[in-house]
Amino acid sequence: MKSIQFYLTPAAGKRLIAKGIAAMPAVRTALLQGTVVIVAGTTNGYVAEEVLTSVCQQDGFDRRSFYRGVIRGADALAPNPGNMDVVLEKGIWRRGATIFDVAERLGEKDIILKGANAVDLATGEAAVFIGNASGGTISAAAAAAIGRRTRLILPVGVEKRVSEPIRTLCGLCNAPEAAGLRLWPAPGSAYTELDAIRQLSGAEVHLFGAGGVAGAEGGAYFTAAGTDTQIGILQTVLSGLRGTPPFTME
Repeated sequence: MKSIQFYLTPAAGKRLIAKGIAAMPAVRTALLQGTVVIVAGTTNGYVAEEVLTSVCQQDGFDRRSFYRGVIRGADALAPNPGNMDVVLEKGIWRRGATIFDVAERLGEKDIILKGANAVDLATGEAAVFIGNASGGTISAAAAAAIGRRTRLILPVGVEKRVSEPIRTLCGLCNAPEAAGLRLWPAPGSAYTELDAIRQLSGAEVHLFGAGGVAGAEGGAYFTAAGTDTQIGILQTVLSGLRGTPPFTME
């Protein structure tokens, strides 16, 4: 066995998650036989780039404005740029379509990719901020996931890990006397950098530290162990992430 340690910035983590999602057998199958919905969000912007590139339809997609609402510097909430989600039906991008256009006809062969704002790494559970009184996109995703067994995957970076059970936090945020954002416990499974590393390389990986300054804020330290082949694959993956620039909206 061989082991290595490495550091990932939040942006590099998003790119890694995207590469893992794009390579998932279930996603590849859904691209061929069903519908893949990539709901607008900053992590999903990287996912959409990777998925669209894999089917040679990346022209015209702009990751920098692929979100509905986002917290940026100085606690400012960036406005909704009005962009659509990415909906692919049998590998064809239906430009202009959103999850609301297709949610009611999604089924077991389809996949929804929806970002999250909180993740419990121990259980794989995740939750989504709710600012819209009607529930926003997660309401449509949850209805498809629960009502029609559509697979819901939640790409989310380890920077969004929480230390208490998701349902406990949801209860606090959603109480009648609470104020501010609500928190929706998503019925799908979280997919983090840890999952991407395991999938792409086969190596076992653990998060063992985090933090930094001067551009390293929010980053995380990982340790991975595996065979020479697995570590070699991981090192190749990591080399492709080196120099990933911070996320910007310009």
